[in-house]
Amino acid sequence: MSCSETEIGKIPNFAHLVRFGDSIVIHRIKQQFRPLRIRLQYGGSNRQCPICDNGSKHFLEFGIVPRADARCAFCGALERHRLLWLFLQRKASFNSEHPQRFLHIAPEAILEKRFRPLIGKGYVTADLFAPDVDLKMDITDIQFPDNSFDFILCSHVLEHVPDDRRAMREFRRVLAPNGFALLLVPITAEETIEDRSIEDPEERLRLFGQDDHVRRYGPDYTSRLEEEGFTVEEVCKEDFLSAEEIEKMGITSAAGELHVCKK
Repeated sequence: MSCSETEIGKIPNFAHLVRFGDSIVIHRIKQQFRPLRIRLQYGGSNRQCPICDNGSKHFLEFGIVPRADARCAFCGALERHRLLWLFLQRKASFNSEHPQRFLHIAPEAILEKRFRPLIGKGYVTADLFAPDVDLKMDITDIQFPDNSFDFILCSHVLEHVPDDRRAMREFRRVLAPNGFALLLVPITAEETIEDRSIEDPEERLRLFGQDDHVRRYGPDYTSRLEEEGFTVEEVCKEDFLSAEEIEKMGITSAAGELHVCKK
């Protein structure tokens, strides 16, 4: 018996479902072969990422103003991530003498993958906005008792925080007496400049280099940390890496310096 026009209108659009199913299959195939595609496209020996241990022809461009030789094609690690990872391995003996209590603010995915299995239950991630962390937390009001953590890592966050000095004091309060904190910021000015009254994103971009930054830090950042009670050691890449390693691992000037903070 033939179908009426009304009955035909009730028949599901199987063609649409097939197309949708095909797109899922194609996406899964692409994801499955992505590592191979990246290796064929970027694999080489000119550069070596110390975090994922992959060699590549070069690192990728990255940044609002694109930086050459910045981002690992395999794991996404940037210059500063590679520098701090090397510091923790070589200067802090992190793999053999890792901390038992570790607070990681705004955790970078590639670093979290390494830290969580190493530290275990003592590893705590926190962020005010990101959903995929252990705790939602304001770093100017840290909800932990004094001396709670052996190690604190906060990288490129304080330039977003209006009251950065209060955050520094909170980090010092929850840091254990024998622990240390890496509080990293971009140093992009001759002297720190800030103006809390500026809320316009375009004006922040013009003055501070990014529309969600509230200041540019200068070399006086060290004094700022010391004024809030820290003892600070400035560590440069040349302090523990050879010229060949700096070149090979892409530790460019964009990596900055490490500010190692203790009570």
